[in-house]
Amino acid sequence: MGINQDPDRWARLRFSIIGPLLSAPPEHGQLRKRLLELSRCRWKHPVNGTGVRFSYATVERWYYIARSAQDPVLALRRVRRTDAGRPRQLSAVLLQALKAQYRNYPGWTVQLHYDNLRAQAETDTSLSPVPSYGTVRRYMKAQGLHRKRPPKRNTPGAQQAEQRLENLEVRSYEVEYVNALWHADFHHGSRQVLLPSGCWVSPMLLCIIDDHSRLVCHLQWYLDETAETLVHGLSQALQKRALPRALMTDNGAAMQAEEFLSGLHNLSILHEPTLPYSPYQNAKQETFWATLEGRLMALLEGVKELTLDQLNLFTQAWVEQEYHQARHSEIGMPPLRRYLDGTPVGRDCPDSTALRRAFRRTVKRRQRRSDGTISLEGKRFEIPSRFHYLEQPKLCYARWDLRSVDLIDPHTQQILCPLYPLDKTANASGQRRARSTADPVCATSTEPRDELPALLRKLMAEYAATGMPPAYLPKTLESES
Repeated sequence: MGINQDPDRWARLRFSIIGPLLSAPPEHGQLRKRLLELSRCRWKHPVNGTGVRFSYATVERWYYIARSAQDPVLALRRVRRTDAGRPRQLSAVLLQALKAQYRNYPGWTVQLHYDNLRAQAETDTSLSPVPSYGTVRRYMKAQGLHRKRPPKRNTPGAQQAEQRLENLEVRSYEVEYVNALWHADFHHGSRQVLLPSGCWVSPMLLCIIDDHSRLVCHLQWYLDETAETLVHGLSQALQKRALPRALMTDNGAAMQAEEFLSGLHNLSILHEPTLPYSPYQNAKQETFWATLEGRLMALLEGVKELTLDQLNLFTQAWVEQEYHQARHSEIGMPPLRRYLDGTPVGRDCPDSTALRRAFRRTVKRRQRRSDGTISLEGKRFEIPSRFHYLEQPKLCYARWDLRSVDLIDPHTQQILCPLYPLDKTANASGQRRARSTADPVCATSTEPRDELPALLRKLMAEYAATGMPPAYLPKTLESES
């Protein structure tokens, strides 16, 4: 599926625009103002990367669609055209004009090429009718007529510095609703734990906090800071509490992993990363770390040989019996009480299977025509014979769990079937199955045929009509003479 045909790109853009309105609904009478502000902003086009604006009516329509949907991102996806995959024809005169235009102006965008063609067609009737923008764009892409941008003068560091927000005052904030915004972060523990092997290691604490109530949605110690660990802890928080509207994290490797970001997108959770080197944006987490070190870790100073299981048990007891029950100085009440008394905007969490499938990456692999297998993370997987027509199958999986690999329909994004590793031993002793065909009528026949093809009969008749003698001598006659 091409970039311009990927509905997820448009869904992500639309959700990123109206997502803040879902996580923090505007006050009564302020919706129109917020929508007008969004319509005046310039956004990055998901296809060509250029700046683009959307009208007030468009943004308003997206908002109401997402607000009433159980899965906002899915509801905001572009609907596949009924005639998708069937190219439209461009006249020869129009193609010649387009190619000449590209040779003279290779730095133009597709939109500029299209607009200029329409302007030419107003004075030159031979170019009419000009097809749609999408048709011209698809043709230029298929022919390799890509925009040739001029060399950039600024260094990458200069460009990054230009985009970074500077000279802005720092203000404390708090969302109005429960489960509107969560914070997720890792913390390097001040104590080491003893492993069964006898080694001492420094554990990592994953904490997920609700912004409005300061309630700890999940808290757990791990031995690493990976995407697998992050997904493991976040999944527990989602199952215990709800699906939040937004999640704020830093820019660590685990928070930028493809599986993690894909999971947030599939669950319609807006990802709000902090600016680099800006811990003040996640101040609630930093405050919690100070509380944890001053209370819990201080209580554990007398424990000499601390294991990971013991540390997690102590941590769960402390957070449930003390932190959630004690008065929080910022909110003036215990976090648990504020969480229960607040107005929730979260959504129901899906079941364990759907949740596990959400946090996976999607890739394409080329299928080997010889045996119908693909290579994934150094392992071979078999594609069922009924899907051998897929040259580049679309696969969904998590890099840390190759036990669950699914084949995905490239158009509907639905699971077609699970894939299993190649078992050469079983294939050697098993009976080979007949290949399945899409149309049995098209299957080749091995039966002998007496009737001559029409073309050969035509050639024989035309040759006989010439009256020419045979151009060869049979071997039997040659031997008899």
